[in-house]
Order: sequence, then structure tokens, then C-alpha cells
Amino acid sequence: MPNAFDPYREALVVEQHTVWPDAYEDWSAGDRQRVEGLLHASPQEAAELDYVRQHTGFARVITVTPADLDRVSVT
Repeated sequence: MPNAFDPYREALVVEQHTVWPDAYEDWSAGDRQRVEGLLHASPQEAAELDYVRQHTGFARVITVTPADLDRVSVT
């Protein structure tokens, strides 16, 4: 189960990762990069957000969902 947005852990994020479902494997690298930038710019709005503890802080992991794509395609 994904975590909720956490301002404390967010302040300690040292890495950002994006998990793309197989349904989006045909997207170009440029399109993926653009969407990843938009998703990580507002992680509190991500449908599936997780934080992974690391030695130096946290890694933010966002799993792309259709709801996320609908949200960022408006901008």
C-alpha cells in the first residue's frame, strides 16, 4: 500500500524514481521525462506515492496511474 504524502520525509528526499506500468512502454523517453518532471513537481497529488528509506534520506517513488496522466495532461 502506498504511503501518504509526508512533509517530513519529503524534506529528506535525495532520489526520485518513477515506475511506469507496461501499458506505457511505447511512450518516448522525452514524453516520459516530461511527465515525470510534472509528477515529481507536485508529489502530494500523486495517486501512488511511496518513500523508501535509504542511508542518506529517502527515495520518492511515484507509480504512474491513468489518474496522474489525466491530471498532468491538463497543464
